[in-house]
Amino acid sequence: MSDLSFETRQTPTIQSGEGSFGDYFALMKPRVMSLVIFTALVGLLVAPVPVHPMVGFCAILFIAIGAGASGALNMWWDADIDQVMRRTRKRPIPAGKVAPGEALALGLGLSGLSVVMLALATNLLAGFLLAFTIFFYAVVYSMWLKRSTPQNIVIGGAAGAFPPMIGWVAATGSISLEAALMFALIFMWTPPHFWALALFMKSDYNDAGVPMLTVTHGRRETRRQILIYTILLAPVALGLALTPVAGPLYIATALVLNAIFLKGAWDIWRRDETMAEADNYAVEKKVFKFSILYLFLHFGVLLSEATLTRAGITLIGG
Repeated sequence: MSDLSFETRQTPTIQSGEGSFGDYFALMKPRVMSLVIFTALVGLLVAPVPVHPMVGFCAILFIAIGAGASGALNMWWDADIDQVMRRTRKRPIPAGKVAPGEALALGLGLSGLSVVMLALATNLLAGFLLAFTIFFYAVVYSMWLKRSTPQNIVIGGAAGAFPPMIGWVAATGSISLEAALMFALIFMWTPPHFWALALFMKSDYNDAGVPMLTVTHGRRETRRQILIYTILLAPVALGLALTPVAGPLYIATALVLNAIFLKGAWDIWRRDETMAEADNYAVEKKVFKFSILYLFLHFGVLLSEATLTRAGITLIGG
């Protein structure tokens, strides 16, 4: 599987009908977009620079549009494997609701709009980072990494890690340690999150010819890598607690969440396929669902503490 490349992509033979607004919106991967909006908003609001509400609104709007553009370009390129995988075959292109060319046009149009408008509304560095994120997700990850290496999720996870940094840069005009650590938190979280999903997706990635770690190195090694990356994730999450954007509530939350995540990764590592199949991958599904809560709470607490600080409320010393 390691020799998969651009040439392995087959142009999908899809009959496209008249898509509704909902179908075109689905091309933008709204669930992924919601995570992008949330983490970018946190990066924007925890920055030590006050942002005018209208500037902040425009920044988040154009970051969201950029995320949607990335999703549309990804669905255009991945239409062939989306037809094969059970999890994705109902997406607008393989379902015949939107033509591939329409998805490509939508993605390119929204990419240009979002980058230019974010640069105009905030600063050039924020616009550049958004452009690089779209390029990284659509080209580096979707067109190259996803079909060529089991490290696709590891390296490709950078695309999903940029939004809080873009939000921070939109507010401050520069990159700082805090922004880098928020990036690193999502970057290190991505592999165990997606590999837990891959464990109970069974043959989907194999059927589609995607060299996910479960396909190229087996489920035993995937379980080991989940544990390794979860161990590496903990100091990153706790390291953020040492910066000015985090307070006592974040420290307590991070300690509890990372302890639970480590326990879940340990439980996954201890299991074999016989045990997993016996309970229909209950532990793997539980850890996958918790990983979503894990990320949401880390960023949610950062946002809460920033809000309390701006309101003049402190959690220590009354």
